[in-house]
Parts: sequence; structure tokens; C-alpha cells
Amino acid sequence: MALIKKFRIKSFKKEVSVLELDKISMFYNKRQILNNLSLKIHKQEILGMLGPNGVGKSTIFHIITGLKEPSYGQVLINGSDCTNIPVYERATKFNLGYVPQYGGFIQDLNLIDNLKLVAEIHIKDKNLRKTKIDKLISQFEFEPLIGIKSKHLSGGQKKKLVIAMALINDPSILLLDEPFAALDILTIKMLQEIIINLQSLEKITVIVCDHQARDLLSCVDRAIVLSNGKIIASGSPSEIIKDNSARSAYFGDEFKIN
Repeated sequence: MALIKKFRIKSFKKEVSVLELDKISMFYNKRQILNNLSLKIHKQEILGMLGPNGVGKSTIFHIITGLKEPSYGQVLINGSDCTNIPVYERATKFNLGYVPQYGGFIQDLNLIDNLKLVAEIHIKDKNLRKTKIDKLISQFEFEPLIGIKSKHLSGGQKKKLVIAMALINDPSILLLDEPFAALDILTIKMLQEIIINLQSLEKITVIVCDHQARDLLSCVDRAIVLSNGKIIASGSPSEIIKDNSARSAYFGDEFKIN
């Protein structure tokens, strides 16, 4: 497994916005979760989202995917307003993939049947379905696991399966909600390598949200820190941990990458 360098930063020759949140506000029972938040995410960028619990990270994912509609503001993908487009149409028309923190697969189906289930939804041609599934099995080294019920897989294997299922429809944008949670060090490094390969080999824009700040910062190009429904800091990993607002609201004075 390749080593992942600290503060891996990619320089973009041309920054092309593929996803934009424009002045998004969100209220739950009169409680404001997001406050006039604007964010542009560039093509083939790996963006990390950090912030304390309840700050709105998962809400942002739900708004991007269409699981929730913002109280105010717009969601634009490739320049098109998709704020009112439903979940399924948004996923297929704009090639969105989403890996939730929990679940995402059917427990009593084995690994290959979970892949087949999603493939039958997205790919009409039987031969193309088989080709795609075979590619994912090889790519994720699933060969010894294909007949195992998903509920019996390890935490890391389950996470790999859900990522593979999200790749069935060839997403151009992939959202990962807390992929490193409750995983051991070696499994986290494996997932970091998968995330980097999705960018470099599959040309996918990746957005990662996680509480494991060190693990997240080791594989993103840019990170943002959220507080009180707003983005209070944005920059490369090395810039973000030096930002006074980010240290005050999230990292604390003692945070170090080593």
C-alpha cells in the first residue's frame, strides 16, 4: 500500500466549479443550522469539511443530494440550478454518488448481490452491468468476499462495499460522510488511498466530512471549518490548522498533525 504524504496538496491549473452552494440557509423548527452559506467546489478537487457536532456538515450533504431542501438559497451543479430536482433525478442527471456514515447496503444480501442490486437500477444493458461489477470486484479486491453476507463483513470491508456501490453509476461527484469513523489505522490508510485514487485515476470530485481531523487532512486538497452555520476558515491543510478562527472554534491550541 502506498504511503500517503502529509498535507497532500494538488495545484489546479484551471479551477472549474462543478458544485456551488449559493447563499444557503437552513432552519429546523426555527433553529438555524446553516446561515447564508456559500461554497464553490472545483472539478477533481478533494474537499474536506470539519466542524463540531451539529454544525451542519451532514445537512450540507443532504442538501447537495436533495434529501433535504434548503430554506433559502440555491444548489448549482455544472452551472445548472438543481435545488428543486428530486433525489433520484439529481443523482442520475448530475452523476452524484453518496456514501452515508451508516448502512448503505442490505445486510442479508451477500457482497456481490448488493452490487448487482444497484447495477440493475442504473445500468440497463446486462453485459455492461457485468463488466462494471467485475471491474469493481477487481479494483476493491473483493474476490474472497463476494459470497459473504454483508452483515458479516468487517467495518472496513463494509465501507469499501458502500463506496463501490456508489461508483456503479460512474459519479462525477462523490460525497463521503464520516468514512473513517470507528476504523483501525490500517483500514483508514486503505480508505485514504482509495479516495486519492478516485481523484487521480477516476477523475472524481470528492467531498469528505469526518471528525478524524488528522486523517481527513492527510488526503484532501482543501478543507473548510464550519461554526455557527457558516464557513469560518478555508484553505490547504497546512493553512487551515494555522488559522486562528479554526483553532479557536474547532482544533484548539494543542492540535498538531504529528
